Amino acid sequence: MQITFHYTNGQEEAYLFQDPIQAERIHQEAQQSIRRLMDKPWLIFHLPDQTVMVNMANVLKIELKPAIAQLHGEDVFADAQRVTALTRSYRE
Repeated sequence: MQITFHYTNGQEEAYLFQDPIQAERIHQEAQQSIRRLMDKPWLIFHLPDQTVMVNMANVLKIELKPAIAQLHGEDVFADAQRVTALTRSYRE
């Protein structure tokens, strides 16, 4: 499973969970509690060489791969297709 964060300053970073058991656990938790996850002020990722803390107040968008098809509700749009990718204009 891969999680990509897009930050308010235009930067992005991605985290990959390669352990199949851990990736499946994270994927299942994301399916069950994605809204709770989004309400957390910080997310913490333990990497082999460091611990990274992501301040969710600085995140504009989160992408998860593979997709979470089990999300349902009035604010979930099923069967959507991306027509254009996100573009940003930079001010100097």
